[in-house]
Amino acid sequence: MTLLVHMLACAFGLGSWVAVNGLWVELPLIVNTLPEAWELPSYLTVIIQLANLGPLLVTLMHKLCPGRLKEHVVIYSILSIGILSCILLAFFWDKTTIVAGASHSTAFFIITFFLSLVDCTSSVTFLPFMMQLPAKYVTTYFIGEGLSGFIPGIVALAQGVGIAKCVNSSHTAGNHTDGNMWSLHTEYLPPNFSTEVFFFFLAAMMCISLAAFVALNRLPRTCEMSTENLVPDSVASVCSGLDNPGAETDGEGVKCHREGAAQSRPLLAGPKHSVYQLTFIYFLVVWVNAATNGLLPSVQTYSCMPYGNLAYHLSAALASVANPVACTIAMFFQNRSLAFLGVLTALGTGFGSYNMAMAAMSPCPLLQGSAVGEMIIVLSWLFFTGTLSYVKVMVGVILRDRSHSALVWCGAAAQMGSLVGSVTMFPLVNVYQLFTSGDFCNTKCPL
Repeated sequence: MTLLVHMLACAFGLGSWVAVNGLWVELPLIVNTLPEAWELPSYLTVIIQLANLGPLLVTLMHKLCPGRLKEHVVIYSILSIGILSCILLAFFWDKTTIVAGASHSTAFFIITFFLSLVDCTSSVTFLPFMMQLPAKYVTTYFIGEGLSGFIPGIVALAQGVGIAKCVNSSHTAGNHTDGNMWSLHTEYLPPNFSTEVFFFFLAAMMCISLAAFVALNRLPRTCEMSTENLVPDSVASVCSGLDNPGAETDGEGVKCHREGAAQSRPLLAGPKHSVYQLTFIYFLVVWVNAATNGLLPSVQTYSCMPYGNLAYHLSAALASVANPVACTIAMFFQNRSLAFLGVLTALGTGFGSYNMAMAAMSPCPLLQGSAVGEMIIVLSWLFFTGTLSYVKVMVGVILRDRSHSALVWCGAAAQMGSLVGSVTMFPLVNVYQLFTSGDFCNTKCPL
């Protein structure tokens, strides 16, 4: 029975952020079809921020009407909405409508909002439900939550990306039949399986999560429910959306647990920090979340696509995998030194600055057309995500050990950073057009 509950808890955790993570890793294929093209990620960052309306409403219900909100009903509802949204996305993701005289991916944006609403709301409903079970199962739940970012990244790598090739095409110049003109256009070969299949895969993952939740609800309550603090000395949860921007919610939850005696030990008072140290810690929270959830994801297409679809595909997929890997590393190798976290943040910011610089130079970044350039941009995105994800986790550990109030403010600071990053980049990308897209076959860059 214990093994079964562990498996169900892990499967339940899979549904937490799998949809939004799946959208991000699928973008390298989507941007070549939808009319927003390279501007699409900047739209997604804002949509995901708007979807934090869900956890805000749940939190207000708990504050204003304590005991009135039935969490199991909310979870049934959001998982059902998630499954339906994934299925609808498979059929309508490429449908466009004319808005203000221009073609827009209205269906994709609306469905993405509901998917984001599901995943954001899961952060404030799934964990309270899991805390009704004995403490040992919460760790397994967080393993499943980490896999919600890892599995879509691995599947996206298996899916591959359509190889781009340049094709000559002719068209008639004016009314002269003998005045054919030749031009190059980019044609993408299909990946190993289609975008529609990938979205059905996401729907299947959500179905697994719903089935696990149903089974957990029907388990006989033969064991004593835990009333102790479930996560002493734990690693704070980093909501899995690089990637999924806007993921952090009130309190940020919990990610990984120490086993053994630590689970039965009450939370110890954390070390005292000076005002300057606390200011530095909260600055790290705001900056890291602004960079990873708003500033850089908005321009990932501009920094990667000039190197080719494969570079963008690998950057998106490996960055999705880097987040849970960083959380796993933080579980075994914890370093709470503020100096070390400051250096690591500076290092991650350096990688992010390189990514931003390549986006600003688009469509002719450094080392374009070379394998070295492709390798550098992929590794830069990988290390950018990995280093700053580790910082997010360790800052959560420090603040959680300080007090519950400190962790609440950590969640608020994370959300503020994500919002500022997204809102800052949207007009720069879509209104002022500071970043320039290119074409694989027709962009001529100086040697």
